[in-house]
Amino acid sequence: MAGGKGERLFPLTRDRAKPAVPFGGRYRIIDFVLSNMHNSGIRAMYVLTQYKAQSLVEHIQHVWGTRSTHADFVTIVPAQMRMGESWYRGTADSIHQNFHLVEDFRPDIVIVFGADHVYKMNVRQMVDFHIAKNALACIACVPVPIGEASQFGIVATDASGRAIGFQEKPTGNAHAMPGNPDMALASMGNYTFAPLPLHDALEADSHLDTHHDFGKDILPTLIKTGRVYCYDFSKNRIPGVTETGELAYWRDVGTIESFYEANMDLKNVVPHFNLYNWEWPIVSVNHPDPPSKLVFDDDHRRGMLVQSIMSSGCVVAGGFVKDCVLGRNVWIDEGAEIRDSVLFDNVHVSKGARVQRAIIDKNVRVAPGDHIGHDLARDAVRHHVSQGGITVVGKARDTWLTRARNF
Repeated sequence: MAGGKGERLFPLTRDRAKPAVPFGGRYRIIDFVLSNMHNSGIRAMYVLTQYKAQSLVEHIQHVWGTRSTHADFVTIVPAQMRMGESWYRGTADSIHQNFHLVEDFRPDIVIVFGADHVYKMNVRQMVDFHIAKNALACIACVPVPIGEASQFGIVATDASGRAIGFQEKPTGNAHAMPGNPDMALASMGNYTFAPLPLHDALEADSHLDTHHDFGKDILPTLIKTGRVYCYDFSKNRIPGVTETGELAYWRDVGTIESFYEANMDLKNVVPHFNLYNWEWPIVSVNHPDPPSKLVFDDDHRRGMLVQSIMSSGCVVAGGFVKDCVLGRNVWIDEGAEIRDSVLFDNVHVSKGARVQRAIIDKNVRVAPGDHIGHDLARDAVRHHVSQGGITVVGKARDTWLTRARNF
């Protein structure tokens, strides 16, 4: 499900859907869920899009477009108003409007996952859990401190893991985990369903005045059957993971702060989320970029990059970069200084410019001597400054149009 607006990530979502937002230098957020499915041996996938989907569509076509067998495909499904004059009215409605695809494929289990989180998950283990429980539905859950329950949908369970209730972002008296009053089970927005009960629940909901949402409407209805279970994500294991910090890593990168912090984690010596696990690769586009390089070794201009991620095609030409994540083809000029920042593809930081605690979107040129992140009041006039004091520079508009108008 890749139709989210991602309003809390503005301006990064001004021109793209949230699942298409770049992450970690060379990925898009949607790469993580698709790679999890692929690595789990689940190869028949439909991607439901809705808002500002062009860059998302192009990305998926470039990465997954060569797969085209009956049981091995990634197919993009645009919103089509198949059942009336409205676009998707909610997460459940998006599945209901496209259930003919499920009927055509005739699966044993339907897996419904969101495309806007960063995590690694062996989905096959959740499927096996679903089968072992003879469940109508399973909800992937991650334990969170009870004090943070208001940020999530909370699943109440009995000692066997059977779901007995669901709270949508409770403001008080959240259901605690059995035997652990300090923790609650937060829904990850990832579900498995038996096809026929799912169809019947979606069909019944379509005729009601509801939010047409899985968390608010479909799951509470199915829970009454006594055959909905919570799958504890903290027990999920994938090959190649040895660090305890990466077990059950899942991040909803839906705010500027959470997105920034998740990127910053990647450049650490021992990150919580490891991109270098060859046994569980994250698949993305392979661009024909040249190698990256650091140039000049003079006393007054020395290209340096410290504790940072540098993607392909980057050139650090006499500048200084520390604690950063650089996308593809980033150019850092002489005397420029970049700290604690995330730079997307094709950013050019000119001579003597300074950047700190910032996220700079694609194709931006930081002018010579300019500074970003050092004076938040000044930044707020020109850019977006988050509540946590992170300056976000929006994606540069099409330079070809600018050149044409000035010709």
